[in-house]
Amino acid sequence: MALLVRLLPLALALALGPAATLAGPAKSPYQLVLQHSRLRGRQHGPNVCAVQKLIGTNKKYFTNCKQWYQRKICGKSTVISYECCPGYEKVPGEKGCPAALPLSNLYETLGVVGSTTTQLYTDRTEKLRPEMEGPGSFTIFAPSNEAWASLPAEVLDSLVSNVNIELLNALRYHMVNRRVLTDELKHGMALTSMYQNSDIQIHHYPNGIVTVNCARLLKADHHATNGVVHLIDKVISTVTNNIQQIIEIEDTFETLRAAVAASGLNTLLEGDGQFTLLAPTNEAFEKIPAETLNRILGDPEALRDLLNNHILKSAMCAEAIVAGMSVETLEGTTLEVGCSGDMLTINGKAIISNKDILATNGVIHYIDELLIPDSAKTLFELAAESDVSTAVDLFRQAGLGTHLSGNERVTLLAPLNSVFKDGTPNIDARTKNLLLNHLIKEQLASKYLYHGQTLNTLGGKKLRVFIYRNSLCIENSCIAAHDKRGRYGTLFTMDRMLTPPMGTVMDVLKGDNRFSMLVAAIQSAGLTEMLNREGVYTVFAPTNEAFQAMPPGELNKLLGNAKELANILKYHIGDEILVSGGIGSLVRLKSLQGDKLEVSSKNNVVNVNKEPVAEADIMATNGVVYAISSVLQPPGKALKYPMAPQSAADSSPHSSWYSTGKLFEAKISVQRAHRGSVASIAVADPKVN
Repeated sequence: MALLVRLLPLALALALGPAATLAGPAKSPYQLVLQHSRLRGRQHGPNVCAVQKLIGTNKKYFTNCKQWYQRKICGKSTVISYECCPGYEKVPGEKGCPAALPLSNLYETLGVVGSTTTQLYTDRTEKLRPEMEGPGSFTIFAPSNEAWASLPAEVLDSLVSNVNIELLNALRYHMVNRRVLTDELKHGMALTSMYQNSDIQIHHYPNGIVTVNCARLLKADHHATNGVVHLIDKVISTVTNNIQQIIEIEDTFETLRAAVAASGLNTLLEGDGQFTLLAPTNEAFEKIPAETLNRILGDPEALRDLLNNHILKSAMCAEAIVAGMSVETLEGTTLEVGCSGDMLTINGKAIISNKDILATNGVIHYIDELLIPDSAKTLFELAAESDVSTAVDLFRQAGLGTHLSGNERVTLLAPLNSVFKDGTPNIDARTKNLLLNHLIKEQLASKYLYHGQTLNTLGGKKLRVFIYRNSLCIENSCIAAHDKRGRYGTLFTMDRMLTPPMGTVMDVLKGDNRFSMLVAAIQSAGLTEMLNREGVYTVFAPTNEAFQAMPPGELNKLLGNAKELANILKYHIGDEILVSGGIGSLVRLKSLQGDKLEVSSKNNVVNVNKEPVAEADIMATNGVVYAISSVLQPPGKALKYPMAPQSAADSSPHSSWYSTGKLFEAKISVQRAHRGSVASIAVADPKVN
């Protein structure tokens, strides 16, 4: 038993394979990108890394897989160059970079990594060079030579004019009193600097970018005998104010300051955490209509949603953006953050005017345009940015605009602009009532709708919800885009105008002269009561022309056989409601007769049993009616009636009904009694009459 216990770990290790026993800790995003750059450069020899250089600049990036194929950084073209990976150097006459850099102290390493200006300024102080050359373990985030050169002249003058205080303090702020490698640099962490124990903010992004107070690591992990050097692209400075304090002292945030105070978000913005504030300037607030601004400022919930839509859940430095990426706000919406050259973009717009204002609890970017979330908008405002502006304009013309701009909880079923390509209806009482039936009495979300649900409209109608495999429909109209949920109202974008049901299937058929022969047939077959009561039917209704197109003898015999007539009519009735928007490529719909109907849709044309439908989606309270131009026959059950002999002359396709060479005519008379109605169908020889 003891032997078995000892062998179990070995057996388990063998079963899992070498990957399980030899795998080390997961690599950081920076290390993964460096590994990919090394992979792309290996054809040039050992320890060669592929580097993307932005054309026209000195900016270089180790390349990840996506950037390698796109050859772009922030939309700008790059060229690939090959250089020694960090920590290695060339050897004359040998391929690649086979030799590891010799270890020296921190001071000497600054010169090796290309930070000779930092080395020079270190020399000017009395105390720092001995520390960098002496014993100990330090980390230096060393600005590149270009970083020092890009400092404003007045800032640089103030440093070099007082080297043993200002310059020394600035350099010490770039130092940490221990060795910190990139695998320890975690997103959102703070390192204690050697200047008054002030914090240095570290952010390590999924794309491999690492920032130190929003300065990007250019080359990392250069080992020295007494520490490690990381080369960065900016000179960093101490951070003392939180986000709220910066808002308080900047004149350009006067309106934002008042809005934050009114919303109560000042507690969040002065507390702990790491946020990004996309801070709207006074100019941004001035760009929106005064009516909209006053409405939002006077509505605490809308105001809070507005401000939360400008706050990202983590700190996002500008240098981390090398391509488009989706970020989530505190409000819950998603913003597309990207870049175009040196400009940052929000949702494709270059609206950031000042970037990377660092705070103790995050970073601020100034923006010149408000990011108003849907949750703070009226239905009018939602529609202005959607493809339903024509429908909303109809509401305005009809005097119904208050339903779309007030605090009434409603859902607007707004047809796409393309629905009105042939023109809009005249505004009259009927149109106004139709528009009211496009407004549901409550604020809905489509994800909570269910099949068979009924919705009450402001026009007094009850609308039904139909859920199909690939569509969600309300009566004949189906949802064509994602919901837009506003402050009080929700916008459903619909693929057509709604036609609320106006009566039962029998009411619909009786009210349309095209179906007079079908109505008589239904009454003769005894199906009137069924089509008048509650139910869920899809009726493919043959028009008068469809009956008249049947061979005369066949129709004559059919109308004289009530049982067979009922059977044929039931084949035209599906046992569920199927509107055209729910059909898809092919649906096999079970009929009341028992056989299945094949219903398909292509290029907006509906077919049943491969026969085109003349008109779709005539809605009834207990079903939906499709007008068809032929009488459908059940599969394998074509009508078989004894036919009277016909002469060749009488078999013309243009003839009416013939029997024994004589013309017959179907006379359909509807006898309406005082209570109800009875239909009788008589086939008579005209000579007799």
